[in-house]
Amino acid sequence: MADDDALRQDLLWRIEARRASIQAYLREHRPRTRRRATITIVLSSLAALFTAGPALGGEPFAESVQETLGLVSDSTVWRSLCLLALLVSVGAAILTNLGKAQDDVARLSSAEAANTELEGLAGLMHFGHLSVADGVKLYQQYIVKIPFVDDQPGAASVPQGPSAPWQGQYLPPPPGQYAPPPIPGQYVTPPVPGRHESRPAPGQYPPAP
Repeated sequence: MADDDALRQDLLWRIEARRASIQAYLREHRPRTRRRATITIVLSSLAALFTAGPALGGEPFAESVQETLGLVSDSTVWRSLCLLALLVSVGAAILTNLGKAQDDVARLSSAEAANTELEGLAGLMHFGHLSVADGVKLYQQYIVKIPFVDDQPGAASVPQGPSAPWQGQYLPPPPGQYAPPPIPGQYVTPPVPGRHESRPAPGQYPPAP
């Protein structure tokens, strides 16, 4: 029974350590993926905007831009808009391909799902609704889905030797936390409430009443 409890606590420590690594991964990669998606949308919208004017307005649009900017020829308007559309289209294509190559969205989804599954497994193990053997099998099934998540150096480490106390478990304090015993032959006057008295030096006794 004691071995089973020790194995259960060890598995719970491993689950929490893995969850800490997953949460660190999500904190690092989730904002980056969102920024990349936002920039891609903005660049795609700009590419459509730069080509919408010439496509819908035609020559009147080019002439109006030429007069507004004081350009010599309306061909400069066409070339500038086409160049800007080309640049933003290339930028959007590069970001899109980078996201597909790294598979950021799928990895984030797998990490979030594994974090939720490990949280549920920790609850089942903590309240004793699942045996240690079944818990180990489920733990292995969950962590194989996220091989891209590395263990964090600052994550909760698996304790070596005696496991850490759980709530309600007594842990004796480390050596040196108790006050030293009184020196033999030394008398200490009991404290009087509301009054502070200094202790006599070793070997000195107060006079008998």
